[in-house]
Amino acid sequence: MFTLNCNGRLVMLDKPLVMGIINVTPDSFYEGSRVNELDNVLHRAEKMLNEGATFLDMGAQSTRPGSKQIGAEEELERVVGFISAVHNQFPAAIISVDTYHARVAAAAVAAGAAMVNDISGGNADASMLATVGKLRVPYVCMHVKGTPETMHQRIGYDNITRDIIDYFITRIRLCHEAGINDVIIDPGFGFSKNSAQNMKLLTNLELLNMLGKPLLAGISRKSTIYKTLGVTAGEALNGSTVLNTICLVKGASILRVHDVKEAVEAVTLVEALGV
Repeated sequence: MFTLNCNGRLVMLDKPLVMGIINVTPDSFYEGSRVNELDNVLHRAEKMLNEGATFLDMGAQSTRPGSKQIGAEEELERVVGFISAVHNQFPAAIISVDTYHARVAAAAVAAGAAMVNDISGGNADASMLATVGKLRVPYVCMHVKGTPETMHQRIGYDNITRDIIDYFITRIRLCHEAGINDVIIDPGFGFSKNSAQNMKLLTNLELLNMLGKPLLAGISRKSTIYKTLGVTAGEALNGSTVLNTICLVKGASILRVHDVKEAVEAVTLVEALGV
């Protein structure tokens, strides 16, 4: 069983938990997840918490393939005020900031965030790992090659599962050397991986448990689902629930999702099965 120290609050991962996505950006890939007015952000946060989310992942930078990246300054202006407002309104909520900028991570934690979710695994900002080590909060380390602008071109692997395990062996060591105690690994479904590679990775997902770290799965409404089914991201809830369930069976500790209620139900049913 894993335990996370979230700014002094201990979170037990004795069963899988759910992280709700709140995108304060105008261009995230799933239109239904976009919110940029304070009342809407607070309403979304309240709904997700009421539905059973343990974490709220708040980000201001779209990381869909080919997205235009904004600088740290604009990201700070977009997200920190919302994090502060959600923290003040729901002080019991555990907020994660979705960023690869160390300055944004530090400001977000000062505003009330208690976790850093970095899609670059510390590769985009050389000071990120040291910053998170000083902040003493859990760190979600994701696998990706390249940037959101180039990752769709960086899909060459000798063996995708083995290559990702090797990547995490190195990144986990660097995280620990930087003073990060609680490292969560995210294989990065959809990031520098095509649909076939995502499915292969999902098939072998349980092998990542050998790394001895909590596993976060973020496959909700991604193109692997809606392209395979021939639907849109808005129509991909059922497909997301199916693949979230498979992630749970294969050892995921955290589901990062757009739809909290359905993910919590999947957790409840898988727990009832005892698998």
